Amino acid sequence: MARKKIREYDSKRLLKAHIARMAGLQLPIAVAQVKEATNFAELVSASPWMTQTPLVVKPDCLFGKRGKHDLVGLKLDYLQAQEFIAARMNKVVDMDGIVGKINCFIIEPFVPHEDEYYLCIQSERLGYTISFSEFGGMEIEENWDKVRTVTVPTGGEASSERLAPLLSTLPPELRPGMERFIASAYEVFLDLDFSLMEFNPFTLDSAGQPFPLDMRGELDDTAAFRSAKKWGDVEFPLPFGRTMTPQEAAVHSMDEATGASLKLSILNPKGRIWTMVAGGGASVIYADTVGDLGYAHELGNYAEYSGGPSTAETHAYARTLLDAATASPDGRGRALIVGGGIANFTDVAATFKGIIQAFRERAAAIQASKMKIFVRRGGPNYKAGLDMMRALGAELGVPIEVYGPEASMTGICQHAIDYISSFDKNGGQ
Repeated sequence: MARKKIREYDSKRLLKAHIARMAGLQLPIAVAQVKEATNFAELVSASPWMTQTPLVVKPDCLFGKRGKHDLVGLKLDYLQAQEFIAARMNKVVDMDGIVGKINCFIIEPFVPHEDEYYLCIQSERLGYTISFSEFGGMEIEENWDKVRTVTVPTGGEASSERLAPLLSTLPPELRPGMERFIASAYEVFLDLDFSLMEFNPFTLDSAGQPFPLDMRGELDDTAAFRSAKKWGDVEFPLPFGRTMTPQEAAVHSMDEATGASLKLSILNPKGRIWTMVAGGGASVIYADTVGDLGYAHELGNYAEYSGGPSTAETHAYARTLLDAATASPDGRGRALIVGGGIANFTDVAATFKGIIQAFRERAAAIQASKMKIFVRRGGPNYKAGLDMMRALGAELGVPIEVYGPEASMTGICQHAIDYISSFDKNGGQ
């Protein structure tokens, strides 16, 4: 499961539509989104409620504690809301040590209230937890001892009996409506493959209907094959303060255009240990091993290709990764791990053809960066693939060490570390 954060705007949009579809609950949610290119006049025309009620405006950039940082506008009319946003759009802020630009806002009705509740539903290893408190809001962390939690096993229901401990101290007249809301939100959580759905806080409007004042959502993006139509035009933004490098953006575009999986995250552009790993599980093992061996500070990237990419796709992917790994040579040795576990169905020789083509095209850059390549792979046609890699080293004059499944995945990480350590000690000799 890959937990991907979504904007508050999308969380509330999905909740409103699907809690009505599944449970018949008509929540009084109205939301509008403003980005730099948004035409505000057209937005107001499409959302006439913005001219009929006081508004709340806040950044929607995947960070919390907005109220504590004076980034929430309350009881604004639509013209004041526009001014509030214009004064803060693209403003650089420091959110507890994370610096980034505010580039997206959410607008919704201001709901007068006194009581604030907390609700969180999230996936766990063996089921789901549902947490509830009558003391939600900005001070939830200080009141964490008042949060009650129940566990629903995989395949279980959020029944009245299971939810009863959460609601035991509520006034009796509130319990039926609150139970229905929690149980219905849980149904939406499961149906749309949420991995996290948190309301902090939510309140009850004048009609007694639940209204989420703040909402945070995460979706399991590996479930897109069955839930993407229900999600609609959902956005998976980068974490606040994070921007894509040109290489990351290129691989992201490749990934969106293929049925295979192609991933690249640059961790340290000046790192000296780089990975090009087949398989999601193996890629995590290689990265974690480098860190466990004390060289996390030298890990340049996280990378993964899987799902049987074509030779052309692997070639484009490898070439892009090499551009990042060989950038700005500084005379210090670098290591590239071309690894993987033992493939079930991927033709190792076929995928290696694309990688080898990229190595040929970037041979000068590999040499200039003093890079040594370590290859470890197993699976269908792996012997032919490894032979191709051995021959390539001699052809290009690039040091390539080649290992099959007899070598451990973790051991090759030590070889890479030993190389850069030896390079430092011996001045590259």
